[in-house]
Amino acid sequence: MRELIKLEESGMHVLKNATYYKTYFIDSDMAIIVIDLGVGSSVPIYTKNAKPIEHKLGQALGMRVKLIPRTGDIRSLAMHLLYPARLLGVNTLWLPDGSIEYVVRVNRRDRRIIEPRRELYERILGELAGKKVRIRFE
Repeated sequence: MRELIKLEESGMHVLKNATYYKTYFIDSDMAIIVIDLGVGSSVPIYTKNAKPIEHKLGQALGMRVKLIPRTGDIRSLAMHLLYPARLLGVNTLWLPDGSIEYVVRVNRRDRRIIEPRRELYERILGELAGKKVRIRFE
């Protein structure tokens, strides 16, 4: 939070309208920051405004940083986290024991984008959604 305030004071005007919610530290090399920038939730527009902030925060914190907007929808979370990969859909699996899992379906052409960090993305989505998440290529 301290670094976000420093960035706002140093001239990142998009942070003036931002609303910070929570930070998730994934291992020791990545942080996911849930923040609404006040620019809407369209993936390309949000990403365009978030990239400079991610870059400067990453340098200040010494780790990879990803900004995503706050949403309760697993599809929207997956779209923002996996961008630029194309999301085909999200299926909900109701298992016999009463638990729920999500299957995030991604275009198989985007396998090269997702595959190196597939387990990391599954763990991040699982923590944000509160349920088990699997990524499948179709």
